[in-house]
Amino acid sequence: MKSYLLLSLVCLPQVLFAEKKPNILWIVTDDQRADALECWNLAKTGNKESKLGYVCSPYINKLASEGVLFTSAFCNSPLSGPSRASMHTGMYPHHTGMFNFQLKHNEHDRAQPMIPELMREAGYSTSAFGKLGYYIYRYAPKMTFTYPDSHYEQMISERKIEATRIADFTWPNEGKANTGVKKEVWFYPDRRSVSYDICGKDVQDTPENKAIREKFYREQEVLTRSNGEIIGGASTMPTEKTEDGRILEVFSEYLQNANSSYKSIVGTQMQGPDTDKPQFIHLGFHFPHTPVMPSKEYRDKFAGREYKIPVFEQWEYNKMSPQVQAWHRQFSIFSLTPEQMQQHVRDYYAFCAMGDELIGKAVERFKLYCEANEQPYLIVLVCGDHGWHLGEQGSIFKMSGFLKSNETAMIVVSSDKKKFPAGKVVPDFAEYVDLAPTFYSAAGYNLDDKRFDFLDGRDLYLTANKKIKSRDYVIAEVQTVGGNRALIRTKDFSFSMRSRKEAAVPTIKSIKNLNVKWALECTPEEAEMGLYDLRIDPMERNNVAYDESYRKLSEWFRNKLGNIVLGDDRMDVVWTEKNLYNLSSFARGSDDKVIEIPDKIIPKIK
Repeated sequence: MKSYLLLSLVCLPQVLFAEKKPNILWIVTDDQRADALECWNLAKTGNKESKLGYVCSPYINKLASEGVLFTSAFCNSPLSGPSRASMHTGMYPHHTGMFNFQLKHNEHDRAQPMIPELMREAGYSTSAFGKLGYYIYRYAPKMTFTYPDSHYEQMISERKIEATRIADFTWPNEGKANTGVKKEVWFYPDRRSVSYDICGKDVQDTPENKAIREKFYREQEVLTRSNGEIIGGASTMPTEKTEDGRILEVFSEYLQNANSSYKSIVGTQMQGPDTDKPQFIHLGFHFPHTPVMPSKEYRDKFAGREYKIPVFEQWEYNKMSPQVQAWHRQFSIFSLTPEQMQQHVRDYYAFCAMGDELIGKAVERFKLYCEANEQPYLIVLVCGDHGWHLGEQGSIFKMSGFLKSNETAMIVVSSDKKKFPAGKVVPDFAEYVDLAPTFYSAAGYNLDDKRFDFLDGRDLYLTANKKIKSRDYVIAEVQTVGGNRALIRTKDFSFSMRSRKEAAVPTIKSIKNLNVKWALECTPEEAEMGLYDLRIDPMERNNVAYDESYRKLSEWFRNKLGNIVLGDDRMDVVWTEKNLYNLSSFARGSDDKVIEIPDKIIPKIK
């Protein structure tokens, strides 16, 4: 009896530890391609280099070896704002009405709580460092980008870091409103700065401003695209003092000040983590978003590297729909010389490698905090709020229905290896709407409760451990160049189409949605479809939507996708009003996650 009691006492701390809610670190990068990760490339192709060439990610490789790597992860909108909104709500864009960069709120009568709200209800302290970017604010009659956002209890944003001028640059949004002029300011370690204006096409540049800008561009080897956006160059700061380095620093400050108040490097009075409560921390990095300016240290590591730029030919453009052609023209690579294109790819991957080091440090410091307090942990890394084209489809951008705009990678690591086994690779489809249910499950919620019926995603634990039938497809929608475009992707096909006739956002006059079925009832040509047969065209070069042998298949996908995004409880919202929206439910239940295409309409391949 005595020995049994002693054994029970010895085991008691382990039992209590196992029952604790895990501290959660959620890391999100910006515009990052999955192939910037050696571990992802190795799992997909057997080669740690990307198909374009050299990449470097030792810290993320290590993280992946400790948990589960999802190699077929996809965003639910290939644009930052709606993608991040889908993550934070656990709902598809067509269920929230969040398709673009419009200022939005979560206060209409169909609104559902978001991640930080439900985590707080579960007993978590919630904090956010760096970029959130979901564009969901508290409602006000005249909403602005600076209107306070109160979803996380404590927050230091990347904009706050820029405003205090302790990093390498300030974002050009601080320019002169409505003048066609934006100001860029860059800072040096010795506290010097250089500033210049970026003038719109209707604004006359001054000789003085042009001289300052061109001198800076020469010194930092800056590469710009036709609209002035910086897509290559060297940062003025070392890694630890870039914007991403400072984001890591404000996160680290927080962990280092447990159970005490402190003044952050940005001047904000903060309260460090309460070690009696589990922590939910969102860490949003800027890299490799424009301006693509990695530190000189990492840029030098990639110097001289040559990359295989994807081929794009005129016939591919000719077969694109008009909407997709407009996207291509706006973000085409053809304003760049071959050497400039090489520089963009080099600097992009160098920026990702720089960020890899910062992620490694963030993970290490978070684990040390958990170990010091004998607390379990869950780490979720989202590599890119969406993807990025590096010449695929002749483009350098995002916001399309193509693979490189939507394909990403996710890594989940838990101190409980039974839940997320170390070194496991999962090729099944995963979507960003899966993040919210993963966090809620970890927090102890029962997702079978009716209150969670609004969730579109599934706990990644279920996918990782084959405890749920895998999806047959993933979906997304975005308000892109020329209007809304929706997409569906299966193992064998990718399909996209114009989902709304109108290019404008909903207004008080248009909200009745009289045209909601337009994409299903218009002519096939008006629907501007794109269909790619991935069995023979994995790079999505040949749009076969209007080829005679694929016409019936195109129509099948048009109906499948259209019924989901237009008729399965679609929300269109007038965000300038507190409670004005339209709900379209003519095909409720269409999103069944199953693809059952009649064999007779699938073209045979050799």
